[in-house]
Amino acid sequence: MSEPGTPSLCAASKPTSPPVTRDQALDAVRTLLRWAGDEPTREGLRDTPKRVVDAYSEWFSGYSEDPEDFLRRTFKEVAGYDEMIVLRDIEFESHCEHHLAPIIGRVHVGYLPDGKVVGISKLARVVDAFAHRMQVQEKLTAQIATCIRNVLNPRGVGVVVDATHQCMTTRGVHKRGVSLITSQMLGSFREDARTRAEFLNFIGIGGGH
Repeated sequence: MSEPGTPSLCAASKPTSPPVTRDQALDAVRTLLRWAGDEPTREGLRDTPKRVVDAYSEWFSGYSEDPEDFLRRTFKEVAGYDEMIVLRDIEFESHCEHHLAPIIGRVHVGYLPDGKVVGISKLARVVDAFAHRMQVQEKLTAQIATCIRNVLNPRGVGVVVDATHQCMTTRGVHKRGVSLITSQMLGSFREDARTRAEFLNFIGIGGGH
């Protein structure tokens, strides 16, 4: 866990450029509409800049959140439970930082508690906070695992992400029906093949490889 007074490892990096106003964002969308070849003043596009800016506020809300905050309220009265905890099939939507195209998929999270556990909805909130930023899947996977390790201090953490990338399916090579799988194993999930295999079996991958 981060030391008091030091920046959170889970927090988003602060922009170095001046803040952008809503009016500037609206003008930017109008510019893109004109660049694409259309006229933003026509009836069908008149409200599009407002809709796009509102959508960006939702899609990228993770920049205003620190995922560590979701994990700090833990439960210690768990009757000595110390076996693996797994939350499967956490659906998420994110955006590729290279093309701003959607990334849509599922996250599986597992950890071995060391005296304290966290509410399962908090794990989903951690996923959402990181997903609601401009991302690459490899970084998203590592951020979720590292955040859980830093705050909960479990004996081990495992994260697997399975997602489709529209920067690949709707542009470029136009390959549909493919998904990218990434994983991050920390602590006993990395060091103990049996623990890793148990986690992978829980989430339906199996084989431990």
